Amino acid sequence: MALDYRKCAEEIFSHLGGRENIISAAHCATRLRLVIADNSKIDKKALEDVDGVKGMFESNGQLQLIIGTGTVNKVYDEFLAVTGMTAATKDEVKAAAAAQAPLWRRILKVPGDVFVPILPAIVASGLMMGIVEAIPKFAPAFGQTDWFSFLDLVANTAFALLPVLVAISASRVFGCNIFLGAVMGLMMVHPALINAWTVGNYAAGEIPTWHLFFFNVQQVGYQGHVIPVILSILLMSYVEKWLHKHVPEMIDLFVTPLCTVLVTSFVTFTIIGPIFSVFENWVLAGAQVLITLGFGLGAAVMGAIYPLTVVMGLHHMYNVIEAGMISNTGVNTWMPIASAANFAQFGACLAVALKVKNQKTKSVAFPSSLSASLGITEPAIFGVNFRFMKPFVCGMAGGAVAAFLASHMHGTNMAGERVAFGATTYGVTGIPGIPAVNNVGMYIVELLVAAGVAFALTWIIWKEDAPEGGKKEAKAELAIEAPKTSVIRCAAGKVLQPVKGRVIAREEIPDETFAAGILGDGVGIEPEEGVVVAPFDGEITSVAESKHAIGIESNGMDVLIHVGVDTVSMNGDGFVPAVKEGDTVKAGQKLLTFDRAKIKAAGHPETVVVLLTNSDDLENVECGAE
Repeated sequence: MALDYRKCAEEIFSHLGGRENIISAAHCATRLRLVIADNSKIDKKALEDVDGVKGMFESNGQLQLIIGTGTVNKVYDEFLAVTGMTAATKDEVKAAAAAQAPLWRRILKVPGDVFVPILPAIVASGLMMGIVEAIPKFAPAFGQTDWFSFLDLVANTAFALLPVLVAISASRVFGCNIFLGAVMGLMMVHPALINAWTVGNYAAGEIPTWHLFFFNVQQVGYQGHVIPVILSILLMSYVEKWLHKHVPEMIDLFVTPLCTVLVTSFVTFTIIGPIFSVFENWVLAGAQVLITLGFGLGAAVMGAIYPLTVVMGLHHMYNVIEAGMISNTGVNTWMPIASAANFAQFGACLAVALKVKNQKTKSVAFPSSLSASLGITEPAIFGVNFRFMKPFVCGMAGGAVAAFLASHMHGTNMAGERVAFGATTYGVTGIPGIPAVNNVGMYIVELLVAAGVAFALTWIIWKEDAPEGGKKEAKAELAIEAPKTSVIRCAAGKVLQPVKGRVIAREEIPDETFAAGILGDGVGIEPEEGVVVAPFDGEITSVAESKHAIGIESNGMDVLIHVGVDTVSMNGDGFVPAVKEGDTVKAGQKLLTFDRAKIKAAGHPETVVVLLTNSDDLENVECGAE
């Protein structure tokens, strides 16, 4: 029986707490995306029972109702008619969801937004610093060579000019001119200023000072500082936007940049810099105290709760602390705590992978544990550990024990002197962090303790639930040849090529909607045969009524496989699905057969479209045959 789209929309609306409780609404290929003012007013149980709603979850401040390919757009149209709302884009919904977040969360989100884009530069420099500084320990003569001097210059550049990188990235976040932001960053490390790292060599009264109105400003740079730079660019964004609104257009081109830089620089050097550089030093000192508090108990607490900040998406706020530590002392002592927490989640996830009988869970847990060992814990946390909860808690315990141990370790600097245990960079943990630490042996011991404790506890405490009777596992009918080439890759996993043929870029798909990426990023395939197979182990989330499209999900990846362009008009003629909604399938299992001749006879392109419909929600998405 066909779904009554109007009734579905009306029932969804009736359980959302009224029109005033709905801020924004949009849809993707399979889901209705809603931003709700007060989630306590919605009836989640009733929503799950609405005919047509196949699932529900909350993500990034959005309430997402899974309705299915080819159906969600019709329900969405009726939903707009019922509520009287206007259509919104996915970006508008994401922006509305972000605006609904509590003030503290929005504030803590800023450091992550600023630092994530510059992490590649920081990681590359930090790893090179670790390697360059380690070589003279084994070959002392190398430290006197031109090669050492050159490589040291290359390695230190990102940290020596960190305010410039931060200023440019912050300009993008706050929506102001990035070149004016770069000027502010350069100004704060201008060579005419005394380098902040050498100012300690000056006696009292020797530091040159500007007398600007009633301000006495020491001519000292902000090398290594982060918070004053971010606040300076935030101020600049307000000044620039205000001027653009009030300065006449004919003189805006030169008046606005001039006044923006002049006002921002004056306030930065007289108020923001002097006040918040002191505040930043307090934050760094507090972090150092926390790590050693109670004979290492503070480090243990942070090792335990670190994964919770990952769950809340707040872990990038530590970048501010880590950058400051490196700038002030040359050693990031926070990195061992993060590594302990992340590697413990690897141990817990690996225990699940080895112990679980369910093949779908096992296929998710193994690659997720590998990802966690390399410092990318989201797949392990969200796909396995947090989902079953006990492994997540066991990982927290492993992180606490290893972080406590790390707080009592020490490292050595290039001169062989005993220093705090830490790293020369931030943004890397786990196995990739080995070149960056100042005591490799102790670091490996820390990782083994973290993973070992978490693994042992998970193996003992966690037990697999009995399989649910509600969903039946589809018979694993394998294709003649399982796919091997990946066409989409992201932090959550890989999407293998589901149809034999030539892979083309998304932009070459002969359909404007698909080619523009409106339904998600992906590729097209010019098929050589009429068989579609599963691109990974997963669950079938939708089979179009016209049989030409199938939705499949695994580990947070929502994939749409759409055979042909405009083939919905064929009403199923020439398409034979081999699965149904709710089936679990294995990679290479037949999902659908289609008659290429009938598609051509109907005058439609036979291009098979493979899209990651939630690509906006996933990290490191890459498309193309590999």
